[in-house]
Amino acid sequence: MSYFAPNLPSDKHCFFGRRNGCSEGLYASLNCSLKSNDNTENVKKNLGLVAAHYQLKPENLMLINQGISGHAEFTKTASHHQVTADGIVTDRKGIILCIGTADCTPVLFYDEKNQIIGAAHAGWRGALRGIAENTLEVMLKHGAEIDAIHAATGPCLQQPSFEAGTDMYEEFVKAAPDNEQWFASGKDKDHFQFDMEGFVIAKLKACGIKNITASGIDTYAKEEDYFSFRRNTHQGLVKVPKDFPVHLSTVTL
Repeated sequence: MSYFAPNLPSDKHCFFGRRNGCSEGLYASLNCSLKSNDNTENVKKNLGLVAAHYQLKPENLMLINQGISGHAEFTKTASHHQVTADGIVTDRKGIILCIGTADCTPVLFYDEKNQIIGAAHAGWRGALRGIAENTLEVMLKHGAEIDAIHAATGPCLQQPSFEAGTDMYEEFVKAAPDNEQWFASGKDKDHFQFDMEGFVIAKLKACGIKNITASGIDTYAKEEDYFSFRRNTHQGLVKVPKDFPVHLSTVTL
């Protein structure tokens, strides 16, 4: 099931779910990861379906090499896996910015006034390393205004499903003692439940963005609607690194 944020133009963005694609089995059905062991032709067809949603071609998709960084880039042209970053920004019409996730928090930005958009891949490491703030910085550098930017987080691993260990907790608290607020008690003293979406939204608010919405949708719990790396791992379905299905969160001008 695709999700549309209420504060972004409905015809200019989409947080795609896992349904209505061509892939089968483990990857059913709208898997958009060319790094998985899914049939390549099926993935390409799925990417075509994403582009067709905007009445554009697959060549218009801006697909980036994502990692766990806080690095964001500006682009004037669409490309497939030629740019390594976790945030991407453009002011050019016809480019579909894409973020691939299967539990991490996708963040879409839209400045309609200045016609600038952005997208960020905020896993917990990237969020801690400032990917949301750095993507915003690139937008502002290219003419966006903080008061004109609308931001939305999409389906991701929610707190009841995000179990974290003491090492992650200590890394966050070391970065800022106030980060303790995003960790609830877990099953024992060595485990916590992390509010990743809440943490990302707090980062956006700290930057001065006032128009923000959160999906509140748990990718782990909604198995029929969304892919989840953690769920696949718990089910023993991830046999080799990167071999898991991914959906796209997209935005265009």
